[in-house]
Amino acid sequence: MTEETTGLRERKKQRTRQTLSETAIALFLERGFDRVSVAEVAAAAEVSKPTLFRYFPAKEDLALHRIADHQGEAARVVRGRAPGESPVAALRAHFHARLDARDPVTGLCDVPAVLAFRDMLYSTPSLAARLMQYAAEDERALAGALAEAGADEVTAGLAAAQVIAVHHVLARHNWQRLASGRITAAVLAAAHADAERAYDLLGAGLATQGL
Repeated sequence: MTEETTGLRERKKQRTRQTLSETAIALFLERGFDRVSVAEVAAAAEVSKPTLFRYFPAKEDLALHRIADHQGEAARVVRGRAPGESPVAALRAHFHARLDARDPVTGLCDVPAVLAFRDMLYSTPSLAARLMQYAAEDERALAGALAEAGADEVTAGLAAAQVIAVHHVLARHNWQRLASGRITAAVLAAAHADAERAYDLLGAGLATQGL
């Protein structure tokens, strides 16, 4: 098998995965997550149910594929930080940059479809639970990156738990602001201020550990 053939197959898989997820999310937003079956998603995407499960082992993963690109992002930021930059400083700068970019992962995006998607995530127990599993995976990845940066195992785990928790609290508060009817431009400054306060609190403790 040539490298070109392998690349074509991988791109085809990615397109299929994207189609399945987009089809599922459209149905979930239209009718409600719990009212749509996996079989209905497969039929709408014109694939078999076994094929769907080869790409997404659980129904919840169909919805969360939209944020899958952010899995392990905090760990990547730490590993890719500039020479001499502390892990916490790199994470702080990255979060502020994501706020300015109106990245949905920060909760600060007032595009109606994004708000509807967030509403679905936070109001569906099984999706909220799956989101916490994603957070746990992010936490483990970040702990590994912090250990590579020189933190001992316990400190790395504690720091990672705090950082991931802070990101989720900030994102939820930003989403709540927008869900109340405000627009991104009106709350951006407050979102930055909250992020600064959060990272000041983190930094006060973690700086003593060289992070």
